[in-house]
Formats: sequence, structure tokens, C-alpha cells
Amino acid sequence: MLIIGPPGSGKGTQAERISERLGVVAISTGDIFRANVKGETPLGIEAKKYMDNGDFVPDSVTNKMVRDRLLQDDVQDGFLLDGYPRTTVQVDELDDILAQAESRLDVVLQLTADDDELVKRLLGRALDTGRSDDNTAVIRHRLDLYHGQTEAVVARYAERGILTQVDGIGEIDEVTDRVMKAIEVAKTA
Repeated sequence: MLIIGPPGSGKGTQAERISERLGVVAISTGDIFRANVKGETPLGIEAKKYMDNGDFVPDSVTNKMVRDRLLQDDVQDGFLLDGYPRTTVQVDELDDILAQAESRLDVVLQLTADDDELVKRLLGRALDTGRSDDNTAVIRHRLDLYHGQTEAVVARYAERGILTQVDGIGEIDEVTDRVMKAIEVAKTA
């Protein structure tokens, strides 16, 4: 399963809740990037350059991390990817990874939200967490990137008939209820 949505749409929060309720591993590329940045690994140093500008980390770096992660034993009974794929090149890579593992995606969940609401959310998060990659200019840039690149990803999964859209605005529990209902409907379709 994938969870896709613009920055600040609640993907991370909902991914944790879905993971707990369905008993599958949640894999967040954002968390992997931040851990590498904090640990000042070579990958982290490279990723930080892109993250601080609000750019996506290059596909070559991201694809390698995801491939390595999806080969680990704890994903054999299912997983939830958060933040990947973001480009059609990454969709192709994920298709290849899954084919090699004789697996497939069941559901692609897209959280939707208004850009102005997302900017407010992310600026509030920046105050709470002190994230260097959350300021108005960078947030708007990340939203532009999302709309420019990730919407092609969404279109691909819509063509395959596995895309489910859920409104990401509202109280966290309300959104979780909508998400779980949408997953149930998608699983029975």
C-alpha cells in the first residue's frame, strides 16, 4: 500500500495509524532521510542539500534506499510506503522491485488538501519542531513540485484502478475514520 499527498497533508500521522490498525510496517522515506541527515552519513549530507531547498532527493538515491528497505524480512506480510514514489521514474522502479519480490500494490491512498491550509499547517509544525525545511518560500516550492511531479504518479495509479482519494482536512480522528473506511472499500473492490 502507498500513501500519497502533498507536504503537510497528514501522511505521516495517518501512515502510523494505518500501520497500527492493519499490522503492517510503515516505511517513510522522509524519516529515512532525516535520520541520515541527523547522523551526518554521506547519504544524509547529500540529501540535506536538496531537503533544505525544498527539492526532492534524486531518484537514484531514493530508489536505492527503498529497494534495500523493501528487501528486508519485516515487509513480507505487507507494508505501507509514505513519501514514495514521487515521480514516474520512481513508479517504474517500484514496479520492478515489487515484480522481483513477486508482490503488487493493493491500494494507493491519496490524501487531498487545500494548499493554503497546508502552508498554515507546515508553518505551525516548523514552530513546534524547528525544522529547517519549513518556511513559506520552501513550502510553496515543495507544493509546486508536488503538483508538477507527483500528480503524474497519481494519474498512473488512477489508470490502474487502485487509487483511493480521501480528504485530509479535519480532526485527526475524523481523517483516520475516512481513511480506514476508504481502505475497506478499496480492498473489497
